[in-house]
Amino acid sequence: MAAEPPTAVPEAHRHLHMTQRTYALVLAGGRGSRLRQLTDWRAKPGVPFAGKLKIIDFPLSNCVNSGIRRIGVLTQYKAQSLIRHIERGWGFLEVNLGEYIDVVPAQQRVDEHWYSGTANAVYQNLDLLGEAGPDHVLVLAGDHVYKMDYAVMLADHVASGADLTVACIEVPVEQASGFGVIRVDEQRRVRAFEEKPARPDPLPGRPGVVLASMGIYVFNASFLVDELIRDARDPDSTHDFGRDLIPHVVARQPVHAHRFEDSCVRPPGARPYWRDVGTVDSYWEANLDLTQILPELDLYDEHWPILSLQRQLPPAKFVFDDLGRRGMAVDSLVSSGCIVSGATVRRSILFSKVRVGERSLIEESVVLPGVNIGADVVIRRAVVDKRCVIADGTQIGVDAAADRERFHVTERGIVLVTPEMLGQSVHTVY
Repeated sequence: MAAEPPTAVPEAHRHLHMTQRTYALVLAGGRGSRLRQLTDWRAKPGVPFAGKLKIIDFPLSNCVNSGIRRIGVLTQYKAQSLIRHIERGWGFLEVNLGEYIDVVPAQQRVDEHWYSGTANAVYQNLDLLGEAGPDHVLVLAGDHVYKMDYAVMLADHVASGADLTVACIEVPVEQASGFGVIRVDEQRRVRAFEEKPARPDPLPGRPGVVLASMGIYVFNASFLVDELIRDARDPDSTHDFGRDLIPHVVARQPVHAHRFEDSCVRPPGARPYWRDVGTVDSYWEANLDLTQILPELDLYDEHWPILSLQRQLPPAKFVFDDLGRRGMAVDSLVSSGCIVSGATVRRSILFSKVRVGERSLIEESVVLPGVNIGADVVIRRAVVDKRCVIADGTQIGVDAAADRERFHVTERGIVLVTPEMLGQSVHTVY
């Protein structure tokens, strides 16, 4: 009697096995100096975003939603608020089932030096990989805003047979100097990798577009360990993935390119969404995009939620309905704990516990948690940092010359306001 053919393993089960055998490392140690004073007291991944989130919540949520629940977050620069956020907001994983997020401050574990580059940060924490014993290691940047199913990228990596897969996205040529630019062949093998080139070659037949690395990598675990040890011994290396390790591997063996469009989580027909909110202008714009009727980034998708620390706060409140003193918000996101008292908010985002006084007007602005705005205030096209106290009658975003005397004003005219600029204490702000 002929043996029955083996039962096929469902695709979902294969993905589950891969994600369970994967360890994610989130690189969250960067300052993000182009965000100016917003990162004077916090790391870029800890910057608030979208009314009630922080930037770090996006890669962490992508991991959990993808089934990757063994995660290490490597921190370094002014990380206290970031560490507190992860410890208090991400403690729901089930340790007894092997699920956890380890927050790992820089500890000079190898020598007396702090992290000298992204590859060195992982090298100094190789013991984490030894403890986890994964088949694959997913390396992520902690400071980008996007929704991505990493299980799809893992499956693509395994099918390619490569030891390293790089996630890539198309970006305009004029933005290429901020990315690692890659060139691939028809089989999506990476043929060249150049970190932040001044004049990159565009894609064949696409004169205005280049293929850029997203800073998302999948390694076979043993291969990553070998490469990190080799790189650490190289006196000419800056010990960075983009500058050193990735180009070295590309020049010597097959590296696979994964297309973000294949794993981006988005509504049918929508464009892939990925943002590096690394400047005040891009941060303001990405937040304000969420006030559109149908924003490109869907935060209301119950099938791919962006998780975060959820504070127990009362609902937002709007009071007074008099002519010239009507509490209202239009085309805006208003978070819990806010009180809009006889004021008008248009196309803006109010984070938690913001107070807006009578007859004030807030337009096209991002107001971070705990800000207290007085009466008869006008704020336009601004980012107001956490716990600022805006005095009665203040005007921001009205007179550019006056704004430049007190605040930081970007090339696009966005005004950044922080407690220091207002002469207020910052010691209890973060």
